Amino acid sequence: MRPYLDKSAPDAWKAAGAYSAAINAEAERLGLTAQESEFIKVRASQLNGCAFCLDLHARDARESGIPPQKLDLLPAWRESSLYSERERAVIAVAEAATRMPLSEGDRADLSGARSVLGDDVFVAAEWVALTINMFNRISILSEHPVRARGTDGKLITEG
Repeated sequence: MRPYLDKSAPDAWKAAGAYSAAINAEAERLGLTAQESEFIKVRASQLNGCAFCLDLHARDARESGIPPQKLDLLPAWRESSLYSERERAVIAVAEAATRMPLSEGDRADLSGARSVLGDDVFVAAEWVALTINMFNRISILSEHPVRARGTDGKLITEG
């Protein structure tokens, strides 16, 4: 078991938290909604295979009002007509910012997303995507465990 980065370097973890809070506040100020932010966080976490962040942000996404069906279909969003043009744009930003280097398809997706979102929301979406990618890597490298939850979302404790 590797050391948890957050526990082994608490000052760095505190700085990461402050950075994340600043990004979230700026994203909101620039016009990115909480639901759009959660779409980005869930999709990037899916692509990165970060179980810990996916568990956390899927719960946050449901709490923000994203319907479960949209979360269930998120890996196949391009094949579904359920997502609005703006939702499709922020999900495209999440994917492009997560897969590096940028392909021609990613560049086209980013250009299309920018035309839908406008510069301010587009930049906010990129910052949110960059930030969740950092946290995905922290959790993956730390091997943060996902604890079992009941249907009510509460942790299941043994005994």
